[in-house]
Amino acid sequence: VQLQASGGGLVQAGGSLRLPCAASGRSFSSYVMGWFRQAPGKEREFVAAMLSSAGPARYADSVKGRFTISRDNAKNAVYLQMNSLKPEDTAVYYCAARVGPLYSDTSYNYWGQGTLVTVSS
Repeated sequence: VQLQASGGGLVQAGGSLRLPCAASGRSFSSYVMGWFRQAPGKEREFVAAMLSSAGPARYADSVKGRFTISRDNAKNAVYLQMNSLKPEDTAVYYCAARVGPLYSDTSYNYWGQGTLVTVSS
């Protein structure tokens, strides 16, 4: 699976941004798709993940209620809708894929290049 995230940019605090991630390869619908982020000087952290487009999603506490992950298996794409953005959301955002259950600690096997999101105060 090859992944390519895009949609990053500069946005003011309180604003919104939608990040798409395009995937190529077979069996896209069978992968857990996740979003991670890495802020300057910090470790990469989990943001959100989902397995089924109609199923539940997992979110980091820091983004619950503000971010929404979705996927379109027909388009081999996953999205991260980010609302009410805060300066602390500034980071490089990565999409990733793995197999296995949604609620699992299995490592992600496939990573896309990151896209930079900058939130100004």
